This record gives sequence, structure tokens and C-alpha cells, in this order.
Amino acid sequence: MLDVQALDARADLLRHQRASLPELAEIASVRAGRTELDNRARDARIAVDDLTLEQEKVDSDVEAVKTRRRRDRDRIDQGLITNPKDLERMQHELESLERRIASLEDEELEVMARLEDAQRDLDTLQAQVAEADQRLAELAASRDERMAAIDAELETVLAGREPAVADMPADLLALYDRLREQKGGVGAAELRQRRCTGCQLGIDNAEIAVIKAAPADEVVRCEECQRILVRTPESGL
Repeated sequence: MLDVQALDARADLLRHQRASLPELAEIASVRAGRTELDNRARDARIAVDDLTLEQEKVDSDVEAVKTRRRRDRDRIDQGLITNPKDLERMQHELESLERRIASLEDEELEVMARLEDAQRDLDTLQAQVAEADQRLAELAASRDERMAAIDAELETVLAGREPAVADMPADLLALYDRLREQKGGVGAAELRQRRCTGCQLGIDNAEIAVIKAAPADEVVRCEECQRILVRTPESGL
């Protein structure tokens, strides 16, 4: 019985180790951080796309005004405008176009600066996402390696349990398994020096006498915790 209890305790410990690997907690943390980075990168990408469109529009506006200025200058240079009033009006229009071009070029520079900042933010976030992905891959590899080692040992422990319980009566094994579930994984405890090693409480003389008088194959249980008591030469009977 104690051999079975030791194997079950080892199996429970291995399952706990598997469920509480430090890689699991770090993977959850890195994934949460990556999700936040991914959301920020998405917003940064939208900002870059919007500013790219805005820059294209400003570039187009600048080119359109410059084309009109070039056309008007060509008409003046070619002497196509001979009327003094028309010529004066055209010169005023050229001055207005120059001011418009200067304003658009200032706007163009401002949009370009904002686009550069937005692109830099996006590049930084994408690099951080890539770093998170690399870390997740490293953690997953470490997790899988450690889990494989634990699973291999657990398989060995469980295989060793089968012959250990083969000769146990079915009702005793059922009682033991039920107590293990109810008592935090400890269904049987050694009776040592008149003390239950399951609940660590001493057993009074009257109960010791009852246990001492019980046949060797009779199942005795601790009155306090109800665990199965295993009698050994160290029980103090």
C-alpha cells in the first residue's frame, strides 16, 4: 500500500510540475504583451496609410498648381497675351500661384515629417512583435522539451503502479482511490510511533489496542482523518 501511495504521490508531483512550468506563465505574459503590441502596430499602420494618402494628395495639389504656373508663364513668355490688362491680371495670378505653391510645400513638408514619425513608430512596434514571436518560439521549445521529460517519467510511474495494485482487493483499491481524492492525494498513511503520518495526530491507547488486536489483513483507518493506516515494525504496537 505504501509503495502505491509513493507512486501516486510521485505522479501527482509530476502532474503539478507539468501544470506549473515557468514557461507556461511566461508564455501567457508574452502573448498578452504581443496582443497589445499587435493592436498598437495596427493603429500605427492605419496612421501610416492615412498619412501616405494625405501626402499623395498634397503632392498632387502641388504639381497641379505648378503645372498651371508653368502654363501661364509660357503664355506670357511666348507673347500670347498682348492686352495690358490681361497681362497685369495674369501677373497677379502668377503671384497668387507662387503663394499657393509655398503654402502647399510647407504643408507637404509637415505631412512628410508626420509620416516619417509614424513610419518609425510602426517599424519599432513591428520589431517588438518580431521579438515577442521569437521569444514565444523559444519558450514553446523549452516547454515542449520539459513536458516531454515529465511525460516520460510519468508514464514510467504509471506503468509501475499497475503491478503494485494488481494483488490489491478491488474494494480496498476503490476505498484508497476515493480517500486520495478526498484527502489531497494521500489515501493511506503509515502508522509510526503511534501517530498517523497522514494527519500527524497521535492515536490514543484504546485505539492502539484495537489496531493491535486486528488481523494483519484487516483494513484499519485513522479515527481522525479516516485514512487507511499501514502497520509497520515502527508503528509502536
